[in-house]
This record gives sequence, C-alpha cells and structure tokens, in this order.
Amino acid sequence: MVAVWRIGNYHRAETPVTEPITKFGGQPSWIGQPQWPLSVAWGTPMRFLGQIALEPELVGDGPGRLAYVFVTHGDHGRDAEEFDPDVVFPDGGENAVVVQPGAFAGPTSPLTSGPTLYHEDGSAAEYTVDLVRGEDPEPLSSDEYLALPPAQRDRYFQALDHDKIGGTALLLHEHDWPAGGPWRPLLRLATNWTPFHLNLGAAPVALAFLATDGRTGCLLVEDS
Repeated sequence: MVAVWRIGNYHRAETPVTEPITKFGGQPSWIGQPQWPLSVAWGTPMRFLGQIALEPELVGDGPGRLAYVFVTHGDHGRDAEEFDPDVVFPDGGENAVVVQPGAFAGPTSPLTSGPTLYHEDGSAAEYTVDLVRGEDPEPLSSDEYLALPPAQRDRYFQALDHDKIGGTALLLHEHDWPAGGPWRPLLRLATNWTPFHLNLGAAPVALAFLATDGRTGCLLVEDS
C-alpha cells in the first residue's frame, strides 16, 4: 500500500495564510528567495494554484520542504480567451512546480506576490484543507489494470479517484507519464469540483509529481 493524504474539507481563509502549510490560492509562503515562474509564451507571471507541505513520509530524505504549483491562466472574464493549450503538458512552459529549498530551472521573477486563484465571481480565493491520512493500492500498469475483472477494476479506480497528496497516480493514459524523473505522485486535483475557479479544460485533472530526490517537480493536466 502507498501512503496518501486525501483532501477533505476546504476552509476559506478569513485572513491571509502565511504559514508554510498546504493551501490553495492566496500568496505563496516562500521559505527561500521568491521564484515566481513566468509563462514561456506570454512572458507574464503564472497564476499561483497552491503550495504543498512536503512531509518526510512523502519526500524521504530529500531537501524539499514546500512545493509551489503554478499554471498559466487568464484573469477573471478572460480565462477562456487567454487559455493556453500548452498548460496541459509538463514540458510546455505553461505550468510549474517550484520546490524549496532549491532552484527552479525555468524563467522566474523575484516577485513575492502575484496572480492567484479566484472564485467564479472574480473574488480572490484562499483555502486551507483537511488532510486525511490513508493508503492507496499499489500502482498497476495499464495492461495490469485492464486485465482485472470488471468489478475489481471499478474498485481500483474508485480507490484512486480522489483529490489527494501523494498516493498512487491514476493516469487515464499511461503514455502521459512525464518524461525524466523518476517521479512520485505529489498532487491530484479534479479542478472542476473545487470551490475556486480554474479553466484547465473540459473535465481536467491536474497531476503534480515530485522527483524521487525531492528537488524538482512537474505538472500535467489530463482531460477526459
């Protein structure tokens, strides 16, 4: 079994959250020098999606203590017009996972704050979450998954079909697994069902990964 922290309730922040804890929206709680990623196509700061506290059980002996997730995303009312299709690719230059302590390899700005999440009405969004410690099944290849009896395949899918930190990745297409690595799952987020607004496709799932040495990360978006 694989350690997982399932995302339970979202709690809207009444005041800015500045502690180095897992949260979505608001502004990053930088623990090193700010490294705000820039969109390769637009040259503008990406939108801050959230930060993930890297528990020792998640990163082992790696140096990373906080991972910051960013995506290229338009402002309220312009997110459809300014949707960049490269945001779905881990190497498209339109999303980023910054791990601190450490240095991000892509273009960055030393901004301490920048574009962040918003609600459907355009108001700023910041949320902490309840994390429920559990266990996911061991990962299966596509061939192993498809070879399961239908009922067992459904149970396996349902066991992994959660927003979560860590755990076992559920990729619809095995060839989507990011190149390089080796990687371990960091975040799974079905963005159509969050209390904040993200336009990443029709039925998108954002999947972030952390290198096994805990120094770098990447993100991809699967859209069924």
